[in-house]
Amino acid sequence: MKKWIKPAGVAVAALLVIAQLFRPSRINPPVDPGQHLRAGGHVTPAALAVLERGCRDCHSSETTWPWYSNVAPMSWMVADHVREGRREFNYSNWGTMPPGKASHVLEKMCEEVKEGGMPLPSYLVLHRDARLTPADVDTLCAWTEAERARLGVPAAVQRD
Repeated sequence: MKKWIKPAGVAVAALLVIAQLFRPSRINPPVDPGQHLRAGGHVTPAALAVLERGCRDCHSSETTWPWYSNVAPMSWMVADHVREGRREFNYSNWGTMPPGKASHVLEKMCEEVKEGGMPLPSYLVLHRDARLTPADVDTLCAWTEAERARLGVPAAVQRD
């Protein structure tokens, strides 16, 4: 029975080495400061601090790529999370978002953090500082509600 352990280990090691050849893109697109959430989102300093600590790596074009984002298969997972996060909401492009969509994103943001869906539990394993406290959630939700009110988008238009 032990005869298969060494060949299996060699096969797994070979697959891991080969996997390193298939590297996902880890690009941070250029950021136009005039389109950033800081410029047009009327974000409070407290809410911005929560966003920077808990959301920036996946929901902006200013991702800090950790060392393990260079090692497959983790690199594939990290790149996928960043790609999906930016697709859902990229606060580096806040100024390009129509008000109805921005209002919807703000609503979903508060829902996600209240339900514990964001930041992703898998992200929190290695990024304990991104964990949101109840006070952080309250701060973020208070800002999202105020920003939605400022946008003044009727509920029927919010998904544009």
